[in-house]
Amino acid sequence: MNAIAIVKDGRHDFDFFYGQWAVQHRLLKRRGAHCEDWLEFFGTAQCRGLMGGLCNVEENDMPARRSQGVAFRSFDIARRTWSIHWVSSTDGLVGEPVYGRFENGEGRFYGVDLDDGRPVKVAFHWSGISERAARWSQAFSYDEGRCWELNWTMDFTRVGA
Repeated sequence: MNAIAIVKDGRHDFDFFYGQWAVQHRLLKRRGAHCEDWLEFFGTAQCRGLMGGLCNVEENDMPARRSQGVAFRSFDIARRTWSIHWVSSTDGLVGEPVYGRFENGEGRFYGVDLDDGRPVKVAFHWSGISERAARWSQAFSYDEGRCWELNWTMDFTRVGA
């Protein structure tokens, strides 16, 4: 009997996300300003794996904002960590990556970026993962990680089988 061995080093962490999704977005109206007002809008996403799970591409369409975004993820086999790069249709630039991994069913990823010219630490969090749903959230820290401000959530619901 021939069996294909599945490598369990983390490269398949995002396999749950392959397919089509409906997305409920919540976006903080103003970041880093103690704002408590949120924009809510719907979108769609699709994700597909590449290179046997070492990479994946997630395409997002956000018609209410007249924008699109792409997340490109790649797995570092030696370090057993993911890097995630984001490209927005508003500027076409590849953002600074965040790095991290999944543990105990949740993914945590950290990096540095600029928010309207201000340096920030960035945290992505994947949680609530099931066959039919998942949640992604983003938080910024303007004080080197002492305090975090949640500024974007995406609740994913699988479309189709």
